[in-house]
Amino acid sequence: MKKANENPDCPEGYRSMCPIANVLDIVGDKWTLLVVRDLLMLSKRRYGEFQNSPEAIPTNILADRLKRLEATGLVKKEFYQDNPPRAEYFLTRKGADLGPILKAMGHWGKQYIPGVVLPKTFLSPEIRE
Repeated sequence: MKKANENPDCPEGYRSMCPIANVLDIVGDKWTLLVVRDLLMLSKRRYGEFQNSPEAIPTNILADRLKRLEATGLVKKEFYQDNPPRAEYFLTRKGADLGPILKAMGHWGKQYIPGVVLPKTFLSPEIRE
């Protein structure tokens, strides 16, 4: 996530002027892009659906990553039930624009990691602003 810096030339709240370093501050851990993948490519929207992913993200980390994605404007949370509160998560345009990066990572993995499988098709996510 964003780190404070002492360089006045850097974008506010970021540690450097390097766009790659700043993107990694947002999505550079081992779980965040998997949540985006599930939203983008598998049309998952509900907490339980994310939990059922084969990577078995721990619940505390899943909750944290969804909050971080919402705070950075990559995801929008919408409640569909009040009691108990239940929400669905949707990519924003900003989040959906990570699609080409994820597709490129998938193709790279397919080429260099034996036994991996790419989805036959990539679904079109429902975008919410």
